[in-house]
Amino acid sequence: MVESEAQGRLPGIHPISVVDIGSNSVRLVIYEGLNRSPSVLFNEKVLCGLGKGLASTGRMDESGVARALAALTRFRALSEQARASEMHVLATAAAREAENGADFIQKAEAILGCRVRLLTGEEEARFSALGIISGYYRPDGISGDLGGGSLELADVRGSGYSGGQTLPLGGLRLADMSGNSISRARAIARSALKKSPVLKGGEGRIFYAVGGTWRNIAKLHMEITNYPLHMMQAYEIDAGTAIEFLGEVSAMKQSRISAIKAISRNRRGLLPYGAVALQETLTVMKAARVSFSALGVREGYLYSLLGRTEASRDPLLTAAGELAILRARSPEHARELAAWTGRMFPVFGIEETEEESRYRQAACLLADISWRAHPDYRGLQALNIIAHSTFTGISHAGRAYIALANYFRFEGLNDDGASAGLAAIAGPKFLDYAKLLGGMLRVVYLFSASMPGMVPQLAFAPAAPSDGDVDIVLIVPRSYEAFVGERLEGRLQQLAKLTGKRLGFRVG
Repeated sequence: MVESEAQGRLPGIHPISVVDIGSNSVRLVIYEGLNRSPSVLFNEKVLCGLGKGLASTGRMDESGVARALAALTRFRALSEQARASEMHVLATAAAREAENGADFIQKAEAILGCRVRLLTGEEEARFSALGIISGYYRPDGISGDLGGGSLELADVRGSGYSGGQTLPLGGLRLADMSGNSISRARAIARSALKKSPVLKGGEGRIFYAVGGTWRNIAKLHMEITNYPLHMMQAYEIDAGTAIEFLGEVSAMKQSRISAIKAISRNRRGLLPYGAVALQETLTVMKAARVSFSALGVREGYLYSLLGRTEASRDPLLTAAGELAILRARSPEHARELAAWTGRMFPVFGIEETEEESRYRQAACLLADISWRAHPDYRGLQALNIIAHSTFTGISHAGRAYIALANYFRFEGLNDDGASAGLAAIAGPKFLDYAKLLGGMLRVVYLFSASMPGMVPQLAFAPAAPSDGDVDIVLIVPRSYEAFVGERLEGRLQQLAKLTGKRLGFRVG
């Protein structure tokens, strides 16, 4: 079959598929390739409920098994259609613990034509922790992955983890063990969690929540609070606020809250049990905050396959650089901007932290990704692409900073309705940084015409007495004097008004 001539995918890598056979859902994810920040080509799940009744019967639900095997038949066909070069199949608690688990695995392997890796509880905890390591920049806290049958915990610090532990507290299992009683489920969860050695080291740190049920709880919180950025990765809530909200979720009737409509009907029944498990976890841990992760066992498993050099790369800057390759007129120019603005920020009195520097660099790498849009909509398109792309290694405030910097780069430096929601998430400091960066880009793009070679020749510098009544000058080489003109002067004065500095040109 003739392959597509499309250039919208990265060269040199091949699709890879992961099938995740969980206690509640069976999912296929086909990734663009095995790299530091993999993009999803295709994603499909079926809620089979394999672990339903397992606690009382010791067996996987027969109707769930039939649905799962039918789904796996489709998943193999989809994987082959996507030209996946490899298929990795992971199975977790239900298949591991059920009397009929071995028979199910045998049938699954026959359907998929490859080995099914049956993870131990410790391996689940390990890959979930690696999912957090792959998706956050220098994480520090406790990772917890809630499935249908179990909860996996691990202590995560930077690029390492320790203390992998599995507990029988998955949503389906809690419902079964408690006889569908929320109060009994709470007592069961509390008793098990109080004995956890992993949680004892979590006081004052972040709890990284993984798993579909917990993500849906976060989604519900976004709906109720009218949060303006519906992006799950790294969505954070203060632990005290979260504990109070989780108490409401665990006690509520579905009809009492209109926002519940945002949650799939098949997921709603497990929300109270997921809420109980998370509420008790945060309480026992004495966490400072909870951060919800879109990455878990699948991404952690892929991360484990990377070489040391690739695994050590910054996930945000890697993804931003790749998007520049796919969408910018000149990725080299984008890299020049990232280096140049790092030298220019201190001239305006800005001393960045390492995190702030990363965000500025990413904003520059992404500064030209909307050039194909109509000029009237380039700013809005850049804002939407950046705000809603699946970047990792970034906070919501940092995502807002990057999106706003590129919005201001096209639209000017005034706040408006389109930027208000993200400005609130960014906070005053990042909003000021976004305007400064956007203002700088508005100036230098008039020199570079989006092509490399020009920007490194320019420099902002403190004014000399000979420069006249100004504070900072933009030094322009004499060979580039023809670029100076009315439009450039206007952009420079916009930046001057923003910074409160008197700005001017120096040629030569």
